[in-house]
Amino acid sequence: MVIDMNDSQLQTVAQLSAFLDGSLAMKFSPPGNDVERYGFITAVLKRLNYRRLGRSDKGVVGCYLRRTTGYSRSQLTRLVRRGLRGAALTKRYSPPLQGFARKFTASDVALLAHTDALHNTLSGPATKVLMQRAWLLYRDTSYERLANISVSHIYNLRAQAGYQAKRLHWTKTKGYAVPIAVRRAPAPDGRPGFIRIDSVHQGDQDGVKGVYHINAVDTVTQFELVATCERLSEAYLLPVLRELLAGFPFVILGFHADNGSEYINRKVSKMLDKLRVEFTKSRPRHSNDNALAETKNGAIVRKHLGYGHISQRFAGAVNAFCREFLNPYVNFHRPCFFAQEVIDDKGKTRKLYRLENMNTPYEKLKSLPNAESFLKAGFSFKQLDALAGSLSDNEAARRLNEARTKLFQSIHRRSRHVA
Repeated sequence: MVIDMNDSQLQTVAQLSAFLDGSLAMKFSPPGNDVERYGFITAVLKRLNYRRLGRSDKGVVGCYLRRTTGYSRSQLTRLVRRGLRGAALTKRYSPPLQGFARKFTASDVALLAHTDALHNTLSGPATKVLMQRAWLLYRDTSYERLANISVSHIYNLRAQAGYQAKRLHWTKTKGYAVPIAVRRAPAPDGRPGFIRIDSVHQGDQDGVKGVYHINAVDTVTQFELVATCERLSEAYLLPVLRELLAGFPFVILGFHADNGSEYINRKVSKMLDKLRVEFTKSRPRHSNDNALAETKNGAIVRKHLGYGHISQRFAGAVNAFCREFLNPYVNFHRPCFFAQEVIDDKGKTRKLYRLENMNTPYEKLKSLPNAESFLKAGFSFKQLDALAGSLSDNEAARRLNEARTKLFQSIHRRSRHVA
């Protein structure tokens, strides 16, 4: 509802307050222009003797003026302050009689485009020096105005339609979607077999690449396998991927990677399709999609293999160490936290990491409902229990540390011998 009103009957602040309380759903049509609004404000201030009002009453008058004039609080504050000083409420600004004069004409813009075309669009400072030389050194009068242009204004002129019509040729970027893998997070629904995978580079030395570790982690059980290859090319990576997928004791149902080309390619896609494995990749602005693998990169790979350069010729020895010592220790003897999701009073899902929920990946696998049904053919919990119980946690850690020491001593010795 829009109402044109005559407020001459509102003589007191109490009447204004009652009026505002009874007109919350109404919309008022303010006076037509600023001159009429200024006169309306002046009349209200004079009629209610605004200067003598208390603070709360002044707030009521201000609310009334905002409702009826449409001005903001800050603008009304300025106008009321001027009125209390005795100044007449009149407009203090007026539009300029003429617009801003153009210093550089359309011919100057065309000349700039011509100069850029000749010199293949140099930087702003270089273009300014060229135009100064054209006027001062070669006495080309057409550059008289452009010789004094600022560097920043050169870019302003280049953005004008007249310049772009003569100089620029726009080619729309052609998007290209890679039709490999589904862009979404894994959805295991409590089932093991949905692995997340990532690559870890073992440093450069004198421009020579080191080995690459392939880290695969199951989303639900955190069962983890690490393998090492010389390069990330198909000839080296595909055999390692097959070894990793075959090493998990349960059936692989999903394979999730980030958007690196070592995984998002037709060779890997064909291999996974042959195994009937769902292939997914991370989404933009969703860093948690592959966060589990990224976390294990630091907690497992970097912690046990470090950051130093390992030459590619030692990839076989490092891979044997991972297969025989690191992977059994991580999966059967190293406890992990498993999140417990709790919904708080506000309906927000929070993850709690409690001590009673800490298990080894193998213990987590055994605790799943119908865990036997997830195992591959040829695997049984009897065999896996024997493997897990063959060593204590401390004995497995001791064997891991000894094997790692021998590995790095061998790498160091053989590297010095070659050098």
